[in-house]
Amino acid sequence: MLDAHQQPHQFPRRLLVAVTGLSPQIVTETLYALAVAPPASAFVPTEIHLITTRSGAEKARLALLSDEPGWFHRLSNDYALPPIHFANETIHVLEDADGRPLEDIRSPEDNRRAADGITGIIRGFTADPDCALHVSIAGGRKTMGFFLGYALSLYGRPQDKLSHVLVSEPFEASLGFYYPTPTSRVLEMPGGRLVDSAKAQVTLAELPFVSLRHGLPEALLTGLASYNETVEAARHALAPAELQIDLATRRVRAAGKIFALPPAELALLSVFARRALRGEAPLPAPAKELADADWKKRYLVELRWIAGPMKDLDETERALRKGMDGGYFSAHLSKLKKILRRELGPVAEPYLISDGGSRPRRYSLGLRPTAVTYDALEQEGVRGCEICAPLQPTPRRLEN
Repeated sequence: MLDAHQQPHQFPRRLLVAVTGLSPQIVTETLYALAVAPPASAFVPTEIHLITTRSGAEKARLALLSDEPGWFHRLSNDYALPPIHFANETIHVLEDADGRPLEDIRSPEDNRRAADGITGIIRGFTADPDCALHVSIAGGRKTMGFFLGYALSLYGRPQDKLSHVLVSEPFEASLGFYYPTPTSRVLEMPGGRLVDSAKAQVTLAELPFVSLRHGLPEALLTGLASYNETVEAARHALAPAELQIDLATRRVRAAGKIFALPPAELALLSVFARRALRGEAPLPAPAKELADADWKKRYLVELRWIAGPMKDLDETERALRKGMDGGYFSAHLSKLKKILRRELGPVAEPYLISDGGSRPRRYSLGLRPTAVTYDALEQEGVRGCEICAPLQPTPRRLEN
């Protein structure tokens, strides 16, 4: 594992990632600004990746990777750049719903497919801890640049950078300009004006971005979530915490996600949720070796709501006949925290039962009263919990 404080140029794998349309010049312009332009960035990519449409890919191959004019090869040779992997396989063509290359991005469906494709590519690159990304949003349609920038905001890490390339006038209007050449090269501009490409100036405008990566559940960092799903998760991560409990179906909604909890853990969560709802003070845990009758009472009240009138709780009541002790409380609290962290990832913290952080330990759910509700949850979008079996008698001692 690499040092988290490494600079982008110190990573062994360095990727220049760009969206392009019918102006592949932004690739050589950005590469020039990174590797050559004074003051040259220390970030010289080891790979170049383009995200584009079918026609954009064809133009990039012909303009940049061909034998003639082969502008990428010319730039590399003109400035003696180290080897950079840029080939047909690093040009990523966006696809439609049927897996065919997108010709252009014009319809809402095209936009959705482009968003999902760009998000998936950036998610994959940022999963590699040994790489740093330099992402350029200068090319392609405006929506492509937006999706690329937003994808980096969702998944980007400290070593990843975002930029837009700036080209001095009048060269930005020239289709024949690809980078400032080391020797004189005359270009004819629209209207017949002649200019020397050696006099062009190319710079990068770095665009700061807010990284939302650490607010995303682990499943969205490693899975195949769509752009919309990832954005929705980020919104919930930034929104004020809200908890909805449906005791009848043994499910909760937290950070916008609906999931089931085992009855014993749900009962414990509900004890503290009701206290938060009423604005009541934190509670001490039961003593380690002493049975606590008050804790038994408040816990069984919630468990009976969850079980319903037809469920037999005799075994649980016998296990707690003298009261709840600290071992019973701690075991279920630990299991509840483990489930919440697994389901919610980094955004679980507001939903965890806190011990207050100092002695004497007093436990509470740190949600404001208006953030807690007890209502029925809709069935759509439910993900079951593999350890959430029907209510069973709870043994006196729990295995770790």
